Amino acid sequence: MKMNAYGNYKEFDRARWAGLRSRTPLMLSEEELEQIKGLNDKISLREVEEIYIPLTRLINLKVRAAQYLREVTSAFLGCEPPNKPFIIGIAGSVAVGKSTVARLLRTLLSRWEHHPKVDLVTTDGFLYPTRVLEEKGLMSRKGFPESYDTKKLIDFLGKVREGERNVEAPLYSHVTYDVLPDRFEVIDSPDILIVEGINVLQVSKRQPVFVSDYFDFSLYIDADTEDIRRWYLDRFLVLQRTAFREPLSYFHRYAELSETEAIGHASNIWESINLLNLNENILPTRQRADLILRKGRDHQIHQVYLREI
Repeated sequence: MKMNAYGNYKEFDRARWAGLRSRTPLMLSEEELEQIKGLNDKISLREVEEIYIPLTRLINLKVRAAQYLREVTSAFLGCEPPNKPFIIGIAGSVAVGKSTVARLLRTLLSRWEHHPKVDLVTTDGFLYPTRVLEEKGLMSRKGFPESYDTKKLIDFLGKVREGERNVEAPLYSHVTYDVLPDRFEVIDSPDILIVEGINVLQVSKRQPVFVSDYFDFSLYIDADTEDIRRWYLDRFLVLQRTAFREPLSYFHRYAELSETEAIGHASNIWESINLLNLNENILPTRQRADLILRKGRDHQIHQVYLREI
């Protein structure tokens, strides 16, 4: 362990972090991992064992500590302990692999006996609908902080935090590139709630309460900008050959482009929207995370940075 350029974090290389697994079992099959993977994600069972099993062990210890604290506090007050979930935030750039990490953690954490009910919500559902973004002139800023209904997201997290039953989270379609009207996922008293989104660690002078105020633990998925750009272009080409071919796809107009044309359009989207958002809004929140997973060019995690206690 050593201090590093990230600041107040302890740095672990892959081998040292893997040693923190102790005797924690794998609890995941190759077939299940294939279902969890995102497009072009190179994650392997070996990486699960060396990176994510130690991480779930750490989170398990934190969840149990939080549960114990509620129990002893309630015993002191002479009341029943509240049924409040442990909330985890996952942030990072577009195309860096957040969704795969979120799905993997949901699966692994649900297999611990102390917190079997784990739910996952992405912040895409809290984007303003396309109609509203067009009215506000924000379609070219989609994914930037101002394109989200942050009040709605904070209200949702507040209800879940207080143990309210059957809280609705809006759903989003990556085919139509829009929030699905009157479609919701119901979150009902989970032991753990994972909240994944590019701007979940964002702060703003315009509001007194932040999304991250509700997090008990937070992760940031990090990588060199040029690597993320390459992963974004690779993913765009895969989508062009698959999802973009659906007639209802928002990006259907890109389906018949040549590879050269597709790369040109994808590069323009990356430069004018995603890179700008990364530099202005996402990357500055990195050091607000409790833990940073640092990826290399091979999409594998090579370093883990854990905030000093």
